[in-house]
Amino acid sequence: MASPSASPYKISVLTGVAIVVANMVGTGVFTSLGFQVATIQSGFALLMLWVVGGVIALCGALCYGELAAAMPRSGGEYHYLSRIYHPALGFLSGWVSATVGFAAPTAAAALALERYAGSVWPALPPRVLAVAVVVVLTAVHASSRKAGSRLQVVVTAVKVVVLVGFIGAGLWLAQPQPLAFLPQGSADWQLLLSPAFAVSLIFVSYAYSGWNAAAYLTGEVQNPQRNLPRILLTGTALVLVLYVGLNFIFLYSTPIAQLEGQVEVGFVAATSLFGAAGGRLMGGLIAALLVSTVSSMVFAGPRIVQAMGEDVPALRWLAQRSAADVPVRATLFQGGLTLLFVLVSSFSQVVVYAGFILNLFTFLTVLGLFVLRLREPELPRPYRAWGYPVTPLVFLLLNGWTLWFIARDKPTETLYGLGTLVAGLLVYWLSQRRPVRA
Repeated sequence: MASPSASPYKISVLTGVAIVVANMVGTGVFTSLGFQVATIQSGFALLMLWVVGGVIALCGALCYGELAAAMPRSGGEYHYLSRIYHPALGFLSGWVSATVGFAAPTAAAALALERYAGSVWPALPPRVLAVAVVVVLTAVHASSRKAGSRLQVVVTAVKVVVLVGFIGAGLWLAQPQPLAFLPQGSADWQLLLSPAFAVSLIFVSYAYSGWNAAAYLTGEVQNPQRNLPRILLTGTALVLVLYVGLNFIFLYSTPIAQLEGQVEVGFVAATSLFGAAGGRLMGGLIAALLVSTVSSMVFAGPRIVQAMGEDVPALRWLAQRSAADVPVRATLFQGGLTLLFVLVSSFSQVVVYAGFILNLFTFLTVLGLFVLRLREPELPRPYRAWGYPVTPLVFLLLNGWTLWFIARDKPTETLYGLGTLVAGLLVYWLSQRRPVRA
C-alpha cells in the first residue's frame, strides 16, 4: 500500500469547485419542477423554493467550512460526527453516505441520464447506458486522481457553459407566460408557510444536496484550512444562481400545464423554446451534462468508505490505496453498490427514501458546530462561519422544518430510512465485537 506522500498531486480550488457544482447540478434541477407545479401555481412561490433551498445550502456551507478548517481530514460527516459526538454516530453517517448518500443518488443520476438520452435515441435498450456510464467513470477514478480531477473540471465547465447558454437563449427567445414572479398579495406570502411549500422543499433540498461534497476530500485538497471554505461557498453560490435562473426560464417559457407531472422538465422547456428538434438536442445535452454529476459522486463518495476503513478494523480492507494514492477498493465497492441501485431502483424511490436520512445527518453536523465551540473553545479555527450564530440557526430551523414534514407526510419512507440506521448500528456492533487485524 502506498503512503499518502507517494503522490504529490493535490486537489485545487478549481477542481474542488467543479466537484461541488457537479454534485449539486444534476437530477434534481432537471426533474423537480414538474412535481412542484402540481401543488403550487404561484411563480413567486416557485422561485422562492429555489431561493430558500439555496439559502439553506449556503448556511450549511458556511458551517461546514469552519468544521473542515478546524478538523482537516477526509470523510465529511463521518469524521465530524465521530469527533464531536461518538464514533458510533460517525459510523452511521458513513454507512448512510456509502449506501444511500452516494451510491443511490449516483444511480439516480445515471437513470436520469438514460431517460434524457432516450429522447434522442428512443431505441436505446433499458439500463445499458446507465450501467456503461457508471462502469467507465468508476474505472477512470479508480486509476488516477489526477486524471479524475482533470475529467471533472472539463465536464463541469461544459455543464456550466451549456446551462448559462440555455438561460440566455430562453431570455432571448421565450414567449413570456402569464405568470407573476413578484408577490401579488398576502396569498403569495402565505404560500411560503404552507404544507405544499414545505413538501416541495424536500425535492429542492435533494436538488441542492452535494453542496458539502468537497468536505469528503479535505485531506486531498491543497491547503484545506484556507481553500475548503472558499470551495464550498463559491460552488454553492454559483449553483444557487444557476438554479434560480434555470427555473425562471422553465416557468417563463413553458405553460405550467405542460410542466405539471413531467420528470424531464428540461426537455419539455427546450421543446417549447426551440421546437421538437431543439428539444431532442437539449435532451441529449442534458444527458451529457449528467455525466459530470455521476463522475463527481464516483470521485467523492469512496473517500468516506476509505476513512471508515482506516478507523474500523473490520473494514480495514476498504482503506487500502493504490500506488497513485487512490482508494481503489472503496471506489470499486461504491461502483458495485451503484450498479445494484441502477438495476433495481427508480429516481423517485431514491428521493423519498434518501431525503429524510441525509437531511438528518446534515442537521446533526451543523448542530455539532455549537457543540464543538462550547466543548473546545481553544481549538484552532483558521476559518469561522460568517454570521455565527445566525447562519447555523437558520440552517437548523429550515432543515428541521423540512425533516418534520417528511416524517409527517412520508411515514413509510421515513421508517425505511430509520431501518437503514438500525442495520448500520448492527454492522457497527458486530465490527466492534469482532475486530479484524489490519
